[in-house]
Amino acid sequence: MEFFKIRQDIPFMRHALAFNVISIAMFLIAVGALAFKGLNLGVEFTGGTVMEVGYSQSANLTQIRNTLQSGGMNDPMVQSFGDSKTVLIRLPTKPELSGAKLSDQVFLMLKADDEQLELRRVDYVGSQVGEELIEKGALALLFVSLGIVAYLAFRFEWKFGVAGILANLHDVVIILGFFAMFQWEFSLPVLAAVLAILGYSVNESVVVFDRIRENFVKMRKATVPDVINNAITRTMSRTIITHGSTQLMVLSILIFGGETLHYFALALTIGILFGIYSSIFVASPLVLWLGISREDLIKPEVKKEEAVV
Repeated sequence: MEFFKIRQDIPFMRHALAFNVISIAMFLIAVGALAFKGLNLGVEFTGGTVMEVGYSQSANLTQIRNTLQSGGMNDPMVQSFGDSKTVLIRLPTKPELSGAKLSDQVFLMLKADDEQLELRRVDYVGSQVGEELIEKGALALLFVSLGIVAYLAFRFEWKFGVAGILANLHDVVIILGFFAMFQWEFSLPVLAAVLAILGYSVNESVVVFDRIRENFVKMRKATVPDVINNAITRTMSRTIITHGSTQLMVLSILIFGGETLHYFALALTIGILFGIYSSIFVASPLVLWLGISREDLIKPEVKKEEAVV
């Protein structure tokens, strides 16, 4: 079903070089932000203390955050947990205080505002655990990337595999660049969002690649740029409906999901937008630059020689 019927093919490949230059510029900016600023890693990666406290009435998160900051607790993460009376507090490590002393100090600080405050649990995340999570997260990204290349190379051709993974890594680096540039907290939910975007983005590329393969059969006299332009144009209706619906859902999480899901939804929002961009202006031009041709996908039939009597 096509709600947005586009009758004339849009010449995307005519402007492929210009968009590739823009993509390279954005990629280099993101790499620069990662190199010079680095990621603002959350407690899960750097180590720290996680406390769950229960209030006698609805908790004022802003007041709790201000109380902790005035007490010398830098960058506390305060969020509701389950209901309005339960609060989850994440604190980075302080070299001069052990995890137990830090949690006791915070509890006394908060109890001054509510005598009935209840300390429900305290978890300590060591730096060694954080390093292990970073290592496993990097390995997860590597294995997902290799799997995508293998899948695309098997289903289509190795040039599609290379183009697809470069486009996906472009999206991942852009997301990480945003988090490094603005120093947003990079936590485990954000890492999950990045891995989700890898799979989500490749899905759009596969749809375009599949249409390119079909067009090589149907449009035998067309040039390669025309084949790719037609493939992208004919999938535009699906792209608008699918990504538009997904983006509306993610935006609702971003706006109404609260602090707990804020950066998770933000990473998904950036990834979805750049996933659309990369499948059209990164993956498809790369397939063109790599020299894809009809012969790569449609093998010529070999005529059997008639037996000489």
